[in-house]
Amino acid sequence: MVEKKELDFSEKYIKWFSELAKEDIKIAGGKGANLGEMIRNDFPVPPGFVITAKAFEFFIKNIKEKIKNIVIGIDFEDTADLREKAGKVRKLIESQEMSEELENEILEAYHILGAGQFNEEKVSEDALNILKNSQEPVFVAVRSSATTEDLADASFAGQQESFLNIKGDSKLIQHVKKCFSSLYTPRALYYRHKKGFSEEQALLAVAIQKMIDSEKSGVMFSKDPVTLEDQIVIEAVFGLGEGIVSGKIHPDHYVVKATDSEDLKIKNIRVTDKKIAVVRTSGGENKIVKLSAEKSKEQVLSNGQVLEIADYAIKLEGHYQKPQDIEFGVEAGKIYILQSRPVTTKKPEKKQGTLSGNIILEGLGASPGVGIGNVKLINDMQDLSKIKKGDVLVTEMTNPDMVVSMQKCNAIVTDEGGMTAHASIVSREMGIPAVVGTGKATSILKEGMTITVDGSNGKIYEGQIGETRFVEVKPVVETKTKLKLILDLPDFAERATESGIDSIGLLRLEGIIAGSGEHPLLYEKENRLDEYVGLLKKGIEKIAKHFKSVWVRSSDLRSDEYGSLKGASEEEINPMLGFHGIRFSLKHPKIFEAELEAIKQVAEQNPEKEFGVMFPQVISVEELKRAKEISDKFKTSNMKIGVMIETPAAVQIIDDICPEVDFISFGTNDLTQYTLAVDRGEDLVQELYDEIHPAVFSQIKKVLEACKKYKTTSSICGQAGSKKEMAEFLIKEGIDSISVNADAAYDISVFIKELENQVGFEQEEEIFDKRKQEGMIKKEELGETKEDKEAVEEKIVKRKKKTNAVCAECGKECWVPFRPKPGKEVYCKKCYKNRKGKNKINEQKPELPEIPKIEKETKPVEITEIEKKQEKIQDLKEQSTEFPEVVKKPEVEFEEHIGPVSPIDNKDRIKDKAEEIKQDVEEDKQEKVEQNERVEESIETEGISSEPVNPESIGIYNPDEEPDNTPQKMKYRFDEDDEDVYSDVF
Repeated sequence: MVEKKELDFSEKYIKWFSELAKEDIKIAGGKGANLGEMIRNDFPVPPGFVITAKAFEFFIKNIKEKIKNIVIGIDFEDTADLREKAGKVRKLIESQEMSEELENEILEAYHILGAGQFNEEKVSEDALNILKNSQEPVFVAVRSSATTEDLADASFAGQQESFLNIKGDSKLIQHVKKCFSSLYTPRALYYRHKKGFSEEQALLAVAIQKMIDSEKSGVMFSKDPVTLEDQIVIEAVFGLGEGIVSGKIHPDHYVVKATDSEDLKIKNIRVTDKKIAVVRTSGGENKIVKLSAEKSKEQVLSNGQVLEIADYAIKLEGHYQKPQDIEFGVEAGKIYILQSRPVTTKKPEKKQGTLSGNIILEGLGASPGVGIGNVKLINDMQDLSKIKKGDVLVTEMTNPDMVVSMQKCNAIVTDEGGMTAHASIVSREMGIPAVVGTGKATSILKEGMTITVDGSNGKIYEGQIGETRFVEVKPVVETKTKLKLILDLPDFAERATESGIDSIGLLRLEGIIAGSGEHPLLYEKENRLDEYVGLLKKGIEKIAKHFKSVWVRSSDLRSDEYGSLKGASEEEINPMLGFHGIRFSLKHPKIFEAELEAIKQVAEQNPEKEFGVMFPQVISVEELKRAKEISDKFKTSNMKIGVMIETPAAVQIIDDICPEVDFISFGTNDLTQYTLAVDRGEDLVQELYDEIHPAVFSQIKKVLEACKKYKTTSSICGQAGSKKEMAEFLIKEGIDSISVNADAAYDISVFIKELENQVGFEQEEEIFDKRKQEGMIKKEELGETKEDKEAVEEKIVKRKKKTNAVCAECGKECWVPFRPKPGKEVYCKKCYKNRKGKNKINEQKPELPEIPKIEKETKPVEITEIEKKQEKIQDLKEQSTEFPEVVKKPEVEFEEHIGPVSPIDNKDRIKDKAEEIKQDVEEDKQEKVEQNERVEESIETEGISSEPVNPESIGIYNPDEEPDNTPQKMKYRFDEDDEDVYSDVF
């Protein structure tokens, strides 16, 4: 129980929302000040308080200097260093004990907030009595609120952390500390550094706000977010707002407009079939629940609530003098405003038009764009002949036989199917707008009627609305993560090249096969497999001529999708789990060999291109080995073998698969359905089909870890690769390439580029950081094999020394594996090779003669002074080649004929080695001292003369030293395959 004391909420550490206004950013940060502003102006914001920026200063006062010293020492361009030191600061803050004074203030406010019995202008005198009879702790949001937020030139959006559904005293204090420490995340530190903010300017307040257990939630815009028309748009769902944010639920849609008399009037209401809701459990977790058929089709907001919410939208826009994007929740019938921020939508160009009309049907937006045309109902294959250019094809579900007719259409609409159904996949590749899974298109839409299909939003309008707009394929931006394309239809290869991507990550043979109208079984049965080879070769050639590399999947013909092909077997009871993929190929080896022969012939005709062969539906290593035995007969030097990871079985045996193949590629469409036991082709369960489910992520993570271990190339070629959540996860986990549809390539490339630019998300740095955390930096812990150790050591050395430089010859910017000294010329790899024999050092230094043997017995009794010095230099050469780890300048004394020498270090080591050399000479006169393999360049000297030895003339490169600690006239050593740069001197 908190100690009782008089409360004075004018103290510096706690401010209730009602005490704050938008001018109080320095006290409460951006979020806290804005919440206070809305409460002071009578908006129904959930109650709460702010732990002020002064409280943050008070909390870190004893460790402030330590934090400052760590931050000053950060190399902001070295991600590993940034992450390591950010982690140190965060650990330092979170381990700091909170003073009793501050903790008591926070908990007292928290208890009063939970009791809910206070006037927001002033805490009631009975507050402490209420605390004595403490109730169940309340759920709160612990939200960071930085004092540098929402500035004109630096928003700092998302730089710090917030935590939802926090309950209980200890958890609250723990998460307040985490909020405090989030001021020092790598992203936040890097952002402040780039924006030029000093650490003294960066302070953090924490907003503690009561969570609303919403029975209804939604988003509203005070102006239409698409057109910026003067009308209010509201979307709402049952349960928490996560249902809208995640896109799992199609919300109800309301449009409200002010009349001439300024009264509000509901202009349009569209009630959807919501099917599920997201609710909060007693433990604070979000849970998806299924709604009854009656509840799912019920209107979420009453008309009165719609008008009340719209009224708040008008008032908020009037208060802030800008259109507002507002989140709301409804608890026990009361409406709460959870957040309000400016609408960021730019007004679209008029030429694109907008869609606003009578919506007659809805489904899943499967392929973006808008298509307008006359309905042509296709009930069987004979109906395809009536399709004319510009029509809208409406059918129960498309099949491969319809591909030719589909190409003529302005849009496609189906009763069945989900985002990975045949109609969806083919429509996206063709760039034709499509809406699938409507459930009743064939019964509602009438032959010949004109409709507008919005493939982006899954809506079908009556009549012509706007104009037909196909999605443009735009050139991608350059990314570190390799982008590839998914392409099945040879006729659309040229369209795909507009993306600027030069590789195909998935070419499914089924697209080519379907064009012939005949099943491979018919070719086999009629002994016409040569024709089959020719068909496939022609299609692969047509695609390959536009790209540098093509990964081809061997045929995977399900009996439901390809049952209409001539010669196909009867449809199975469960085609998804039936006789297709690699199991079919191994039972029909002649068909499999024909497919491999076609790929081989194209590969032989294009030796400069790379081809990959992927085996689908693999569930055992035995299958893989049998498939490899067959494929090895056809493999050319420019062909690689890979496996599609589509089954949980393949995930579980990934450690056995990786050593057998050159690459793997995720087929997320099937991997998701097999993992979740959800048919990806069944529209009734589409809300459960989720590629970003934690179980799917777990499977992918396991495979990627194995790929790194075995150095197996990894890619993804399922529909999920076009989802931003999946792309973010894959980049963090270090995938090598992502395959996407051509029309989605640009947007995904922009998103990936943003991710790669964010500190901490770069693939190599993430891997390096993990190794560092695991202690992999220590030599004895670098790996299980010598090769592992050497590889990581080399990587660390290169990472430590690389920087930017400009080539003195060609003037191009390039990487160098060291820090060049001012005034010294640096050359790129190409220029350095051209200058060999011409550089200053080589011009000044003659080539060293071969080191003669030391003939101790034949040495004359009388030795001249010159011969003594020559002998010293000779011995020093042998010793220095034996010890590449020598550092500079302590004086060493050798016994007998060697004498005192100044330029060599490491006194004891050199002295001991000198003794060993003398003993070796006495035992075997013919033995030469072996040169250490790590020294690849000759030792620089002043030559053999009668002059004293020049200390700068002898030096050995030590890879563990910084360049400044090495002799100046020494060539830099590095690997030939390293695409860095060379330099004559440091």
